[in-house]
Amino acid sequence: MRVLAALCLLSSLVLSASSPAISHEEYKRRRAKLREALPDSLIVIFGATEQENGELLTGFFQSPDFYYLTGWKEPNAVLVLTPSGDTLLIPQRDKKQEQWTGPKLAPGDPNVAAETGFESVVPVSSFEANLPRWAESASAVYTIPDSAQADGLKKMLPLRQVRSAVMPLARLRMKKSDDEIALIQQSTVATLAAHRAAWKRIRPGLSEYQIAATMSDTYFDQGCERHAYAPIVGSGPNAAILHYSQNRRRMDAGELLLMDVAAECSMYASDITRTVPVTGTFTPRQRELYEVVLGAQKAVIAAIKPGVMLGSRTNPNGLQKIAMDYIDSHGKDAKGNSLGRYFIHGIGHHVGLDVHDAYDPASPLEEGMVITVEPGIYIPEEGIGIRIEDMVLVTADGAKVLSSSLPRESNEIEKAMAR
Repeated sequence: MRVLAALCLLSSLVLSASSPAISHEEYKRRRAKLREALPDSLIVIFGATEQENGELLTGFFQSPDFYYLTGWKEPNAVLVLTPSGDTLLIPQRDKKQEQWTGPKLAPGDPNVAAETGFESVVPVSSFEANLPRWAESASAVYTIPDSAQADGLKKMLPLRQVRSAVMPLARLRMKKSDDEIALIQQSTVATLAAHRAAWKRIRPGLSEYQIAATMSDTYFDQGCERHAYAPIVGSGPNAAILHYSQNRRRMDAGELLLMDVAAECSMYASDITRTVPVTGTFTPRQRELYEVVLGAQKAVIAAIKPGVMLGSRTNPNGLQKIAMDYIDSHGKDAKGNSLGRYFIHGIGHHVGLDVHDAYDPASPLEEGMVITVEPGIYIPEEGIGIRIEDMVLVTADGAKVLSSSLPRESNEIEKAMAR
């Protein structure tokens, strides 16, 4: 893909007006593909409301499915796809509300078609009046369930079965376009800078939250809008807690520090973990276990190609089984038992508009999918947790590690942390 030739250029860039962007034409193609997947249907996708995603802590963020089909970031919008066309419904201008949240585009504005990429943009207040006509033109009705708006749609169409569009949309979102991959790489570049900044600061006596602050400051300074997930910075025994997020403990000499921290930039997420020694040097036992985790990751990455299953524990070519078999056959715990029991989570997940992106668990990997590879070993009784996680693009004949510039080898980590 043409994006591969451009990925290296992003490594020295911060977010700017020249950052990668997705065109109106690509959003239009996505809507066409969804229409093809659900022929002769009325598809209604509700955007997030300011009440849902307008928290004072984070500001408003659009729901991923709606954004995937529209590129529209403003609240209280609705997308309607009929067999014959696309309509975006947005609110009329509210001068009082704009005093609080700023001016917004409205139906009838001279530039509304150019700004939205839709030829048909109508007031969201007209949705209920137009719904019967839209429904008459289709043999089936689809939406994203489990929301107040979806429940309202069902009440407005009491004689129609309203089906779920979740899985058809997930199948589309799994395979990334070149522009999406460039945006994911952009978030990854900012995340790599955050990890490098943390390595320069780590030392005994500092608190986990100080490292988390250094990392988040780095990618926010590069223009990223938010964390891809709550930062996980766990030292010593906290590294063995998978989703530890208190980040309050003081790190001490001789311990490991696990940092599972990543940015979301331009709506697209990254997800990277490194485990490093607080003093800059692994102990023999830490290095022994680290090499097992790293070996499992290398075995999985080497096996990635189109057609392979990500999470299968039984398929001999499933990436989960490859990781488990490697860990179970390398190294022992303090009692001489194999280490497989200490690998207690999945080997990876899809990444995109969500850090745990939409996917179909029955679908094999395809070229253009972006996943994480994140084996780990967690031994609470030894106060050790080790996870190594990288962003991986599935290519036509294998894999490309998008986060490869951040060291993984134990000696390279020690060299990078040397003061």
